Amino acid sequence: MKPRFLILILAFCLLLCACKKEETTMETTTAPNAPVQALPTETLPPETETQPETAVPEPAPEDFVRVLDYIPDMYQELKYAADRNFTGQVIYDFSDAYLRYGTVKKLAAVCNDLAELGLSLKIWDGFRPVSAQFKLWEVCPDPTFVANPEKGFSSHSRGNTVDVTLVDRDGNELEMPSEFDDFSAKANRDFSDCTETAAAHAQLLEVLMEKHGFYGYFDEWWHFYDNDQYPVEETFSPS
Repeated sequence: MKPRFLILILAFCLLLCACKKEETTMETTTAPNAPVQALPTETLPPETETQPETAVPEPAPEDFVRVLDYIPDMYQELKYAADRNFTGQVIYDFSDAYLRYGTVKKLAAVCNDLAELGLSLKIWDGFRPVSAQFKLWEVCPDPTFVANPEKGFSSHSRGNTVDVTLVDRDGNELEMPSEFDDFSAKANRDFSDCTETAAAHAQLLEVLMEKHGFYGYFDEWWHFYDNDQYPVEETFSPS
């Protein structure tokens, strides 16, 4: 055999052995059928959805609302929620004033005007249940000062009427022609039998209340009713 041919055979054998060795090395470093690992991806926080704020609907004019919820700077001392009234009895069992929303908006306008003078209002009576009217009539059956429930309920039972007085920024009552529920001539709107200061305060109250849509009752300087009318309410019960 020629030397050149022997050299070719030897070279072929060496090449075949090298291929076998490389194949064996690959088998030992790579497991057959190994699952492919996916590259890790950046984990993003879930999108936060901003929920739109639900607007609280404005009450209808005829709805009953708690007065201080809408006029927080106003003062209140419901005379008939305690025995500090002309009857000496508790007439109703709630201590927060309630009125029709339409009436409250007008009352708020009065308070805004008074705030410019360093003053505010104190409410002595607002909505009055019809049951309370019967109690008042039992004690004082005088139609000049108490509405006869057998002939028609007080406008307080409509939720559009208030008994109010003037106070300073600290809630101190200003001098007025008389005390609340003074069933005498001093309580009327003649203002001839009181001091000039008291008359001026009562007239200021009257002017501002009338400016914003209230009418006053002649025999009671503290009594005002909304010129927007509402029916007598016989089922609403303040909580």
